Amino acid sequence: MGDGRWRKAGGTLVRVVSVWAVSTLTLLALAGILPDFRLQADDGDTVTRTAFTAAWGAGAFGLLSALVWPVLVRALLIVPALVLGALVFFLNGSLLLIALRLIPDGRGDANPETAVVVAAVMSAVASATSTALAVRDDDAYRRRLSRLADRRRRRSGTPQSADGGRSGPPGFVFVQLDGVGHDVLEQAAADGLMPTVAGLLADEAGHRLTPWTTDWSSQTGASQLGILHGSNFDVPAFRWFEKETGTVMVSSRPASALELQRRAIARTHDGGLLTVDGASRGNLFSGGADQLALVLSMAARRGKGRRSRAGYFAYFSDPANAVRTALSFVAEVGREIDQSVRARVRKESPRVKRGGLYPFIRAFATVVERDVVVAAVIGDMFAGRTAVYADLVAYDEVAHHSGPHSRDAEKVLTRLDRSLGLILKIADHTPRDYRIVLLSDHGQSPGETFAGRYGLTLKDLVRAGCGLPVPRSAQRTRSASEARDAVRIALHRPVVGEREAEHPPRPSDPVVLASGNLGLLSFPDISGRASREQLDRRYPALLGTLASHPGVGFLLVRSQQHGSVVLGPGGAEVPVAELRDGEGPIAVFGAGAAQAVRRTDGFPHVADVMVNSMYDPETGRVHAFEEQIGSHGGLGGEQSRPFLLWPRTLTDPLDAVAADTRRGEAPDGPVEAPPDGPVGAETVHRVLARWLRELSGPQVPLQQEGFAGAVRVDEPFPDAPAGADGSAGTAGEVGPVVAEGSLTAAPDPDDAVPGPRG
Repeated sequence: MGDGRWRKAGGTLVRVVSVWAVSTLTLLALAGILPDFRLQADDGDTVTRTAFTAAWGAGAFGLLSALVWPVLVRALLIVPALVLGALVFFLNGSLLLIALRLIPDGRGDANPETAVVVAAVMSAVASATSTALAVRDDDAYRRRLSRLADRRRRRSGTPQSADGGRSGPPGFVFVQLDGVGHDVLEQAAADGLMPTVAGLLADEAGHRLTPWTTDWSSQTGASQLGILHGSNFDVPAFRWFEKETGTVMVSSRPASALELQRRAIARTHDGGLLTVDGASRGNLFSGGADQLALVLSMAARRGKGRRSRAGYFAYFSDPANAVRTALSFVAEVGREIDQSVRARVRKESPRVKRGGLYPFIRAFATVVERDVVVAAVIGDMFAGRTAVYADLVAYDEVAHHSGPHSRDAEKVLTRLDRSLGLILKIADHTPRDYRIVLLSDHGQSPGETFAGRYGLTLKDLVRAGCGLPVPRSAQRTRSASEARDAVRIALHRPVVGEREAEHPPRPSDPVVLASGNLGLLSFPDISGRASREQLDRRYPALLGTLASHPGVGFLLVRSQQHGSVVLGPGGAEVPVAELRDGEGPIAVFGAGAAQAVRRTDGFPHVADVMVNSMYDPETGRVHAFEEQIGSHGGLGGEQSRPFLLWPRTLTDPLDAVAADTRRGEAPDGPVEAPPDGPVGAETVHRVLARWLRELSGPQVPLQQEGFAGAVRVDEPFPDAPAGADGSAGTAGEVGPVVAEGSLTAAPDPDDAVPGPRG
């Protein structure tokens, strides 16, 4: 026992001295390279004296980084997250200047700009050296993981088994690859782009892949609300107009997301999929979890308990993480600019504009958000939490602008696969077993934009059909990008949709909104849902103009005489009650289209006119009403066919749906599933909830009068509760962090974890 302690202490001392030595050499090298960085007296010094000065400065900087840095970050919680990401460089440089001032006889000196560069290089080198040393020592690696697991277990109160091994039932990690369709994932695995996924599928005892079918609104707001909270009733699109309040609801707007979450809880009387010891990371909704990071619905809260941004601060509390992520961020911006220029030179078609702030938005989604979310997931696994749900939006953002089958999107899939591989490796060392489930919320369908193909936007076409003036220059429709709005929130800027709510349109003007290839028309001056007869009297040419346009597949509108009807080209008209898959205007949209249209038709906030773009089943192409060449939001092609990748040891999803339907658990009545997978996000929720019950026991539902301090369905949705220790999700709660597939030190020096071996 004593020998083991001495060996461990000796190994720790060797690593500390080694990191110090490498940092000293780095400081000497930088002093020789940078003209404004000095480690000698004005009249020169001996080599020995200069080396001593460098060692003193490296040691002082290391101590300041370990002791002072976390305090500085905690003091800056009011700073917007992305501003903090840039501010860490200046704080790091300030610590280096202080360290140089501590060198005896004033031998260290640097101007502020040089200090920032030197501090960044020092942090990155120290972190890489520490990780490399731990990785090379397998015994140290295992001891480190074991000690971290023990500490996390004690903090969470998780009991340890008598033999010192894992205890309790397995937990779940649900990783959502935003926008990755079933066919895209399958092809990427077959082509070697995603070797981790391919390995799961190749193992006979591993995972199985199955598609599922989205609702008509094939986008993250509707799908994730249904998956996490069991109901996406009355979510007709990514954004829609509510006449009674005169507001535009936007799924990626914090206030709207919070209201949608409240409505879902009130409808289901259940806090969500993650109510029991759960964690929600990078999602639009909380799922009832009490551990939150980068959750959009919680960003609507005010005050010091804003836990939705806690993940940023926990991540950036380690300066090495900020340096590494910043370098990856800059590289991604350069990569996007290069790819965009190449696309223009090759005259690729279709393509959309990718200038302005887009390179930075893409880098945020593919680097910053990915790193922070994966770090949070790893921390949750070490803490032994029962259910973790995380959303990685990188592919979705790139596919919108480059296309779902582009080389740009394929490279993002490869980087996401590395993150998945890291999570799987970490699962071997966590205090409890974990079942890793991969899924997506929708796919993406390719195609030229509506405006690019026909020279006018949907809004222009609607105004022309109404006899209203149409501007000569077509107005570009804003992109419904979750990543774009996430950046705005991180910068404390209003998201798209808030301006529309603050400045509602004139009562006489139609409100035209877009959600991928789904358009929504509302007429504010007509109370309730406008009827076909009312619109024909007021705008005789409108419905005919839309239905006969080659870029439109079909319309949904209410008729006073026949009930709701679907209109299509050539004067086609079918009552919704008589819709059949494979027939009439929806014939090309595949199985489940009729059911999806009927369900949406029953929503209280369905638009006066719902417009679905054309779909070519031979090419899989649609026309987005936004500036996107990879789109989702309506019916047509891969956008409605996401995937579910699940361990073979769990109940088959179709069997789970059939069993729950027999027990009467379907929220809106039985749902007929096609042979190849579940239908609807609510059905996916039931599948995931059943898996949780199978391995972890029954999940306690939200009661009408309250739920363990979480929410009350008869009151406005309050702030989510603090964790079991009363903390507000600050630094140290997330645990180890990741960037570009490597694991680095955690905010708490005692919790530092070496990176993956090999």
